[in-house]
Amino acid sequence: MLEHARRNVRRTPGQAKRIDFTDEARFLKSWFDKPLVTGAVSPSGKALARMMARYVDPAEPGYVLEIGPGTGPVTEALLERGVAPERLVLIEFNDGFADLLEKRFPGVTVHRGDAYAVAKTLAGKLDQPLTATVCSLPLLTKPVRQRVSLLDQCFGMSRPGAPFIQFTYGLTPPIPREAIGETTTAGSPRVWMNLPPARVWIYRRPA
Repeated sequence: MLEHARRNVRRTPGQAKRIDFTDEARFLKSWFDKPLVTGAVSPSGKALARMMARYVDPAEPGYVLEIGPGTGPVTEALLERGVAPERLVLIEFNDGFADLLEKRFPGVTVHRGDAYAVAKTLAGKLDQPLTATVCSLPLLTKPVRQRVSLLDQCFGMSRPGAPFIQFTYGLTPPIPREAIGETTTAGSPRVWMNLPPARVWIYRRPA
C-alpha cells in the first residue's frame, strides 16, 4: 500500500496554490547552492508544464510519478489535466522544495530521496504500477549510463506502454536513441513560449 509520506496540511478557503514570483528566487538560490542538482535557474514555464502534462492520460489507472518537481509548475499542470491528487507521487531531493510541495498541493504524496535510485527510493511504497513518469531532472549533467538506468528503473515499475516524459533545452533527445534499444522516442513541438525554448521527449517501451 502507498506509504503515507504526505503531511496532513489543509488549505484555508481562498488560499492560492499557484506558483508565485518568490518561486523564482527559491529556484535561483537552489541553483547557486547546487547547480548540478537543480539544473535550471528558474521553474518550468506554464506552457512547458502543460506540454509535459498533455502526454499523461488521466483516465489510465495507476500512479503518476513526477521526478524533480521543484516548486510544482508541472504538478499543477498534471492536476489541471485531471490527475487526482492521491494518484500523484513526487520525488524531490531538496527539502525546502519538498516542504513547499506538501503545503501547496494537499493530497499529493511527496517522497524525499534520490530520484536516480528511484527503485530504492520507492521500494515497498507502491501497490500498483505507474501509468506515467514525468521527469524534470537535469539529465544532461549525468553520464548516459545513469540516464539509461533511471529510464530502466521507471519502466520496471510501470505498466506496459507507459510513457517516460522528459524535457530538454537541447535539440536532441536527452537519452540517446542508440543507448535504449527498442524503446521508442518521440519529440513534441518546440515550446517557444518557455524561456529558454524547450522540447518534451516521450519514451515508451513496447509490451
